[in-house]
Amino acid sequence: MEYNGKKALVCGMARSGIAAAKLLNRLGARVTLQDMKKREEISADVLALEGEGIVLYTGANPDEIACAQDLIVLSPGIPCDLPFIAAAEAAGIAVISEVELAYSLTPCPITAITGTNGKTTTTTLTGEIMKTAYSGTAVVGNIGVPYSEEVERLTEKDWVVAEISSFQMEKAKEFHPHISAVLNITPDHLNRHKTMDVYIAMKERVFAKQTAEDFCILNHGDAACRKMADKTAAKVFFFDSSERLAEGIYLDGDAIEVRWGAINETLIHVDELQILGVHNYENVMAAAAMGICAGIALDTIRTVLKGFAGVAHRIEYVATVDGVDYYNDSKGTNVDASIRAVLAMKKPIVLIGGGYDKGSSFDEWTKLFPGRVKHLVLIGVTAPKVRASAEKFGFTAISDCETFAEAVDLCREKAEDGDCVLLSPACASWGMFDNYEQRGDMFKEQVRGYLK
Repeated sequence: MEYNGKKALVCGMARSGIAAAKLLNRLGARVTLQDMKKREEISADVLALEGEGIVLYTGANPDEIACAQDLIVLSPGIPCDLPFIAAAEAAGIAVISEVELAYSLTPCPITAITGTNGKTTTTTLTGEIMKTAYSGTAVVGNIGVPYSEEVERLTEKDWVVAEISSFQMEKAKEFHPHISAVLNITPDHLNRHKTMDVYIAMKERVFAKQTAEDFCILNHGDAACRKMADKTAAKVFFFDSSERLAEGIYLDGDAIEVRWGAINETLIHVDELQILGVHNYENVMAAAAMGICAGIALDTIRTVLKGFAGVAHRIEYVATVDGVDYYNDSKGTNVDASIRAVLAMKKPIVLIGGGYDKGSSFDEWTKLFPGRVKHLVLIGVTAPKVRASAEKFGFTAISDCETFAEAVDLCREKAEDGDCVLLSPACASWGMFDNYEQRGDMFKEQVRGYLK
């Protein structure tokens, strides 16, 4: 699509929307940037965009102007069932995601990673692998760097590694990565997608446009992912942490083995890795598979794996205070992620849980508590729901706190030498924090303060 001279409406003034608006403005479009926030709630940096010729539309949905546009771009946080979107599409106006906008301008191959959990770790690791051969690799998407922010610098000699959420796929039309990956599927974001079938369908869009010339990395041990092998035209590369595969990459005891084409060898032993837990071994396998499909040598992949220390906010070791290890898993924003964090801990756990309610059941998480969790400290609106779930399984060592700082202090009080304190809320951060990063950073700052 030619953007010069077009009337473009960008919805959402978070980072992705701002990046999309700036991109379209540089391409010559007549841009309106909309948000439900009132003008007095908008930051000075966003207000400054008016000086660049971008029109700000604040405090309301854009019902009155939507059908006057040539193009509408949605930030990931914008629900796709709003009336103005239906009206615009009925009028023949293109409504696309920010990822789709950036994709339309991308001159190089793309690796796209989705799934419920492990996306950020796998994307970061895949980016490090790809950078060994493509120094201009852009690591973008749901990981925190908008795709639209990076796309203009890319050339045919570069590579994109993108973390893709289900929200970003809702209005993707032609998005076509050369390598895709679906890491796992567990219930999440049902407050938006309503059903698991819809949620899975959004994940499957990551490979919808792929052909037999492309590759799709799938979790053989996840039933929903395994079924996707019959739905993609791409060459499927399976990974599995519990079963040996005739073809693919799998965990065999403490060794990760590769059986792919002419490759038949051990990639690495897990004690050579710096990241903990079977879920992280799955992330390693997925990232390695993507590197192999991109033609990266196994020795190079092996070197990157040995040096990878993980990502912030994902079972991130913070400090040891009075014999107690503190771990920040603020990115554990759903039940499955927090299950993985609990299972990765090797010591009795004092656990911080709770937050924004995404409509999930907590039973699969809380039934693990007896024998593993020493004390549970709850925050946020889901606290009563998590408490009720835990009590169903006979777990009653539970406290509630009004503030996050109180919760961290209480954990310090409850934990003893030889225990660990784990922030893994199984809930989103909204309502108490701007995002999970802010929540994790506050945890780390408070814990490090205990060392002083």
